Amino acid sequence: MRLVNTSIKRPVGVTMIILAILALGFVSFRNLSVDLYPEIDLPIAVVATSYDGAAPQEVEELVTRPIESSVSTIEGVETVQAQSSPGSSLVIMMFSTDTNLDNALLNVRESVDQVKSFLPDGAQDPNVLRFDPQQLPVMWVGLTGENKADLQSIAEDDIQPMLERQEGVGSINIEGGISEEIQVELDQESLNQYGLSSQQILQAIGGSNQSASAGVIDRGTQELQLRIPGQYESIDEIRETLIQTPSEQFVRLADVASVERDTTGESNVSLVNGQEAVVMSVLKKTDGNTVAVSDEVLAAMEDIRAELPEGVELNTVFDTSEFIRMSIDSVVQNLLLGAAFAVLILLLFLKSFRATLVIALSLPIAVITTFTLMYFTGETVNILTMGGLALGIGMMVDSSIVILEHIVTYRERGYSIVEASKKGASEIAPAVIASTTTTLVVFLPIVFVEGIASEIFTPLALTVSFALIASLAASVTLIPMLSSKLLTKALRKDGHRYWFDRVLNGVVKVYHKMLRWVLKWRKTAILLTILTIAASVLLVPRLGTAFIPEADQGQIEISATTPSGTNLQTTEEVAREINDVINTDSDIVESNYVSIGGGGGFSFDSGSNEATYMVQLVPEDERDMTTQEVMQAWDAEVQDIAGADIVVRTMGANISSGDPVQIQVRGPDFEVLQQLSDQFVEVISEVDGVYNPSTSADEGRPEMQILIDREVASGYGLTFDQVMGQVTSQLNGQVATQYRQSGEELDVRVMLPEDERSTIEDIEDLKIQSPNGASVSLMTLADVVQDQGPVTLSRQNQQPQVSVSSEIIDRDLGSVSADIQERLDGLDLPDGYSYSMGGEAQDMAEAFGDLALALVFSIFLVYAVMAVQFENFLYPFIIMFSLPATIVGVILGLFVTGMPFSIPAFIGIIMLAGIVVNNAIVLVDYINILRRNGSERWDAIMEAGATRLRPILMTSLTTMLGMIPLSLGLGQGGEAQQPMAVVIIFGLLVSMFFTLLLIPVVYTLFDDLSGKITRRKRKRKDAVEA
Repeated sequence: MRLVNTSIKRPVGVTMIILAILALGFVSFRNLSVDLYPEIDLPIAVVATSYDGAAPQEVEELVTRPIESSVSTIEGVETVQAQSSPGSSLVIMMFSTDTNLDNALLNVRESVDQVKSFLPDGAQDPNVLRFDPQQLPVMWVGLTGENKADLQSIAEDDIQPMLERQEGVGSINIEGGISEEIQVELDQESLNQYGLSSQQILQAIGGSNQSASAGVIDRGTQELQLRIPGQYESIDEIRETLIQTPSEQFVRLADVASVERDTTGESNVSLVNGQEAVVMSVLKKTDGNTVAVSDEVLAAMEDIRAELPEGVELNTVFDTSEFIRMSIDSVVQNLLLGAAFAVLILLLFLKSFRATLVIALSLPIAVITTFTLMYFTGETVNILTMGGLALGIGMMVDSSIVILEHIVTYRERGYSIVEASKKGASEIAPAVIASTTTTLVVFLPIVFVEGIASEIFTPLALTVSFALIASLAASVTLIPMLSSKLLTKALRKDGHRYWFDRVLNGVVKVYHKMLRWVLKWRKTAILLTILTIAASVLLVPRLGTAFIPEADQGQIEISATTPSGTNLQTTEEVAREINDVINTDSDIVESNYVSIGGGGGFSFDSGSNEATYMVQLVPEDERDMTTQEVMQAWDAEVQDIAGADIVVRTMGANISSGDPVQIQVRGPDFEVLQQLSDQFVEVISEVDGVYNPSTSADEGRPEMQILIDREVASGYGLTFDQVMGQVTSQLNGQVATQYRQSGEELDVRVMLPEDERSTIEDIEDLKIQSPNGASVSLMTLADVVQDQGPVTLSRQNQQPQVSVSSEIIDRDLGSVSADIQERLDGLDLPDGYSYSMGGEAQDMAEAFGDLALALVFSIFLVYAVMAVQFENFLYPFIIMFSLPATIVGVILGLFVTGMPFSIPAFIGIIMLAGIVVNNAIVLVDYINILRRNGSERWDAIMEAGATRLRPILMTSLTTMLGMIPLSLGLGQGGEAQQPMAVVIIFGLLVSMFFTLLLIPVVYTLFDDLSGKITRRKRKRKDAVEA
């Protein structure tokens, strides 16, 4: 082989190429982004629209439905979900996985632009966004001190700009503080006296706070810009604003209103470890490196602390990079341990430090080369890509082992070390390439896998493939070159390692006895194999199924919901009671953060009746309880807190599309859906394993409805919009302009005093000014009634929908979903109403279907590669019999370790399809070689078994022991790779046993059958010739 010969002849050139590859690998590794999971590009677009002051019913009717209808016809849209909440509309479009989202977003914008003109005047322009799960906060920092208004100012003016300048930081969101503004509180009696309305006050203030350019004049050789400055310079100037009355007189603003600088009312409260704080969440840029962004922000915080006023502290509340660092460190540790185990096996078998060194050197080269390929393909360093390296660490030396073994064989035949390296490597290289190809081709069907499974499988497959390709290249270049330089002597056959040879010889003798027995009792051996496989299949129902093992990140979320309409202060009291429960376990709590009325954490904005806690526990090795055990303990305690519905759940990097159990109930009437959802909650609560079931349909919130009589209003010269505008500005306040002073910018808000707009009577007595200056009370123009309105209205594909969801504990997802489905099938739903399962259960079912197709195609590709290699259809078919026995090891491994069948386990099976056949290839190929050289079938099988036992044991043990650390789930985040490693280890172990015994039996059976067919053909030919 020319490549082998060139490598041996040009050792300096090979060395320099390798050094260049190593240098490129180190540079690539430094530039790789680091995250917990791969970047997940979901084909989802979002249209968000604000409609301040509107109730959910108005938002749905006037905003959501027009947008929903326009985007539903876009090509590629599979599902349209819509949510209408007070003051906001959210329309979510889920496209098919093969959709180009960039083009889809253009189509969405075009569709939204067509309906924009039909939206109500008070609605803001819709924002079309790409849904990016990477754009969640990567860390939270808290600012604490005495004065919340000062904290807000420091956060906005000093900290936010500083942090947003750091490399990789996308934006900083602030919540929990109190802003200041200029409040213009109207005197209703004075307004009535002068015949003025709130709208006229707004116009007067806005019109008086302006600067304008009046053009340019020439003055000699100069051009002078003419400006008319009119912006307010002080609060007193605002008070002196002149307002024209209907009688064409002028009054000062101070005559009809008070003007003061004051704080805004609290819309949300943030508590960090029980102390009020201003909390800033840090979002990274799309291509940002989570760990690098965290480092930049932490370094900037050190500089900021030095400039903070006395009594003000800035601290980290949550940092997601900490778990990422620990997870990556754990995977690297497992990779190094696996490599050490693999090298140890090599040392035992080869009995030579030099030979072991030759193979061991290929490991770091293959790993570092993989980083280069990862960089150029846009992959990131995460627990899946690094896990792929850890999984492949044992397989990386397989090619090198086979090459070195063959070189040693020629060396022992008397060839010089250079000739042995050339002949040995060149002769076996094609077989090594074919063997590696069978392992690689199992990853090709990845093109047929879609959704979450593809997002997980692709980075893992690419990483393992890169590592195997790099190790293959090293085995046909570096190994021959190093062997020609380092293996100047034959490997020792005696010495202090002789004990291992005796053990190995004992294993060979036992294997010979077993092989003789199975060849003598072939039918019995086949029957025992079938019974073993059947017995293992009986264990399958006891395994259960799951989506992706959840890592113990030590994060707990507590959601507290008080009755709709509850004010912020009452909800805060409930939150502080929850804080007392958390403080009972303060020794295991690192930090806790609650957002009241602000939708903190990973949530959207919430109402004043909602509080969301995020709790970070100390690392797993520093506490005796798992996160789930802590969650259950706290859940039991917080249920004693009265006046709130409290849900406690674990948090994590969930990459599914919803909760473990999620049921969508659809139908034409929202009230019926509420009743059905309550019934669904009651039904699934009876299923073992269901935890904290809930419904998205709430009881509604109390609301006051102002029913304007348009006919009466028109009699006073007023339109509906004019009445609504005056009511809104008086009750909610309306910003007239901005007041700027000393770099500060404050809103100037016009409103009624709080004591004139707090009761129903106050609302009814509101004075509405007609165009002719007459004043009329609101009760004359409208009826004010109290009603119960929904908090959120949800729709799917333009049909009302309610979701029922639940967590699961102490049971696998598949079993829970099956029991729920069975119970729901027995429900008698009204006509026009239906339900469907979603969330993790649906993601799991879809992923299993895609992976099953990939497995079938992978097996076919493995057979195809072997058929090309052997130029024969029969021998690959014989080798494929090593696959059914593998299922015994897979099932046994999951059963013994108590793990359910999950996506990582399924991926492990696909990888096994390309790994286990390699042992059978080596065995069958050598049997054929011996028979071609004149050996009898029996002798050929016995000799091939004894001769190939050693390399089969070496390659299998290095692969299995290389994965042992991963199979133990050591360190943070190890749960994701554990099922994969367990499946491969047990599958390969059992397959190795069956390959060495069953394949010779199958070989003889098919050889006999082939012989019979040949003899019959010969007889027929002889009969024809006679």
